[in-house]
Amino acid sequence: MTTQTQTATPAATLAHQAFDAIAARDLDRLARVWDERSTDVFHPLDLTLTGEPALRASFQELFTAIPDLEFVTDEVHAVSDEVAVGQWQMSGTFTGGPFQGIEPTGHHIHLQGVDVMRFKDGRLRHNDVYYDGLSFARQVGILPPADSVADRAMTATFNAVTRARTAVRSLLQR
Repeated sequence: MTTQTQTATPAATLAHQAFDAIAARDLDRLARVWDERSTDVFHPLDLTLTGEPALRASFQELFTAIPDLEFVTDEVHAVSDEVAVGQWQMSGTFTGGPFQGIEPTGHHIHLQGVDVMRFKDGRLRHNDVYYDGLSFARQVGILPPADSVADRAMTATFNAVTRARTAVRSLLQR
């Protein structure tokens, strides 16, 4: 569900259509904004997907992984007739299938993100997707909670290894 828009443009209208389709978990409706050239770059995952089949499979994986997924669009801002920026939130419980190779942990997640969407001829051409990957990793349990004993131990171990590598490089450069 979309809550706010600034200036209606073709791009803002298409962004709303895409976000509303995600909220409805309607892949057929979402596919209406894609074609074989549509590209989404999920920056936290270092993942680029191109074409309707790849994008559909990725969203199906997400919907399966988080069966109770709720997606809310906070704002859509029109940059031009061909560019819109949307801010969103999603939440749910990671109890379904695997997501990006990660087995379901049963943990609840809540993410906020921003999409920078570029459209041409009524189709999504390029979408840069940004959200906090570190927060996602902590929420699903890949990484320990911030400032926990395990988090401090992991940081201390990382720093000790870094100091040891620096010392070895220094010795080898002599």
